[in-house]
Amino acid sequence: MYEMKRLGRDAAELTALADHLTAHGLVLEMLAGPLAGIYDPSGPGRMLFAFFAAMAETEREAIREATLEGLDAAARKGKHGGRPPVIIDDMLHTVLRRKAAGERVEDIRKDLIIPTGKRKGENPSLASIYRALAEHEKKQAYPEAVEAAHTDFALLQGEDIPRPRLARIRHPGQALTAEEAELRHRLQSQPHPNAELR
Repeated sequence: MYEMKRLGRDAAELTALADHLTAHGLVLEMLAGPLAGIYDPSGPGRMLFAFFAAMAETEREAIREATLEGLDAAARKGKHGGRPPVIIDDMLHTVLRRKAAGERVEDIRKDLIIPTGKRKGENPSLASIYRALAEHEKKQAYPEAVEAAHTDFALLQGEDIPRPRLARIRHPGQALTAEEAELRHRLQSQPHPNAELR
């Protein structure tokens, strides 16, 4: 093994794995790090291994936190990781405009050029175009759901515990919307789950 921190995620996992390997007659040798050499499972070696395993766990956690902070800072600047999109907004609008004029997507594809990424300068695939069209249609059909999802995602970004959504507070005497009235009617018309026990 090159370094202890590459062997496991936490001190308990490292110690259990080292014990498992030695119980099966395998020798664990670290090539780098503070405990370079062959792992000795006896008294002082075991204690030293446990100490450095805890240090490796702390280092891994620090690296993880720094990575998450860096991703969060990049997201605040508008930079997101991952592959660049194949179909950018300008291309999508071109496809929508020309498709509305009666052109086939297969013919439109030949005039589109991917601006960035590994396939820069090539034509996008039909699957990429149809996927972008489907996503666009979904956004057009359910704009409230898309906005709610974006809001929820922004609220949960970097948090381990999901937070409740903001609720609309109804004042006494305020009328229900048609959607709320329909939902109330459906809920009240359902049988109570424990009705047969009453």
